[in-house]
Amino acid sequence: MKSIILASKSIVRKKILDENKIECKVEPSNLDEDEVKKSLINQGATPELISKNLAELKANKVSQRRLGEIVLGADSVIDLDGKLISKPTNRADALNILESLNGKSHFLISSVCISSDGKMIWNYTEKALMKMKNFSREELEEYLSKISDKNLYSYNVYQIEGEGKKLFSEIKGNVDTIMGLPINSIKKYLDNIK
Repeated sequence: MKSIILASKSIVRKKILDENKIECKVEPSNLDEDEVKKSLINQGATPELISKNLAELKANKVSQRRLGEIVLGADSVIDLDGKLISKPTNRADALNILESLNGKSHFLISSVCISSDGKMIWNYTEKALMKMKNFSREELEEYLSKISDKNLYSYNVYQIEGEGKKLFSEIKGNVDTIMGLPINSIKKYLDNIK
């Protein structure tokens, strides 16, 4: 399998690639995601389309600088009744997000894109359905108090591999997808381009 470049500074995504023995270098795209999201929302884009666009833009941006190499871009978003829920910017924002998800089902959408020479050559999107239990405000505050700032602002309001699993009564989907990287599909694609 070829070595790839991960266009992301996500520690979790890098860890998933390492665990699956996919050799990669990390080179974040430094894309202004908020600007892209605002523009796409103004155009009426769905959360899934926003996720796909962000993954492609990240991969293409790094791929333009790294000609001849394979670049993997990824993005994950929360879709609550067709509305995009972004990563929190502070703890009050995180609590508001958890309260909006409280007792409801939502989709976690993870999109990946592989680019070469500045152009997308493959992309894939996978959804996981997640139903959150009902919690009191105090219980949600207590949950948030256990999450470090770094984790909270990097990986959204729940870390499914840790404390976050306790928030849900039902999860339908692949854990790697929920963590931000549908690795099985990526491996299948990479195996075919040796």
